[in-house]
Amino acid sequence: QVKRQKEHKALVDSLKKGDEVQTAGGLMGKVTDVTDNFCKLEIAEGLEVKIRRNSVESVMPKGSLEEL
Repeated sequence: QVKRQKEHKALVDSLKKGDEVQTAGGLMGKVTDVTDNFCKLEIAEGLEVKIRRNSVESVMPKGSLEEL
């Protein structure tokens, strides 16, 4: 479990603008802004939501959102 926590922390710390991510709540989108505790996620064209960085569950390969 400690290993998973370290991996998740590394993932959250490596978030950058342009990453395509999935949140714990199931939202999928592109990161448009990153601050210390929050990031903005574009989930549809022109629609951004502010989420906690810790809620990001995984970073998806580039182009994953176009396939949906």
